[in-house]
Amino acid sequence: MSGTLYIIAAPSGAGKTSLVKALLEREQGIALSVSYTSRPPRSGEIDGQHYHFVSREVFEHMAATGAFFEHANVHGDYKGTARDAVEPLLAADRDVLLEIDWQGAQQVRAKCADVVSIFILPPSRRELERRLRQRASDSAAQIARRIADSRTEIARAAEFDYIVINDDFAQAVLDLQAIFASRRLRREAQLKRHASLLDDLLKPS
Repeated sequence: MSGTLYIIAAPSGAGKTSLVKALLEREQGIALSVSYTSRPPRSGEIDGQHYHFVSREVFEHMAATGAFFEHANVHGDYKGTARDAVEPLLAADRDVLLEIDWQGAQQVRAKCADVVSIFILPPSRRELERRLRQRASDSAAQIARRIADSRTEIARAAEFDYIVINDDFAQAVLDLQAIFASRRLRREAQLKRHASLLDDLLKPS
């Protein structure tokens, strides 16, 4: 694998999906892997664009046959990343972004030592709960579960390479862009990308 694999995780309500969408509009060279899920689509969600929606039986069969790069039970539903949506792109020197949870992130780090992981935090618990409660698509029971689960999720923030606070949305997007830019400027990447320039600069005069 020669491309860079990025992970962005967050508790529900932190604004991860909106941040990823804004980031990809500015960083168009990054491929977003669309996850599989066993939950039904919410209003406005499109199969193949927001998620690949499958039944629990189909998901469990895919997991049993090794089809997933990572997968986990998240808030009572399965979510996972297909191997064939990640590995060929990395092998072709493409950068790939996974929008997953902390459980999936642990699995990916165990497979890929050079993964770049980012955790998104809300500015406060009060704001996190406000964002969750204003979701018209979730039931009261679903919201309560997500609020309860958020403490477990947030406790995993220290496992990630970078932490971004989503208080001011525009600044959070800039922070994400800075992380991606710093990765591209690492010595190994620059030496590979600009090998011909270095050869030219090192030629005897």
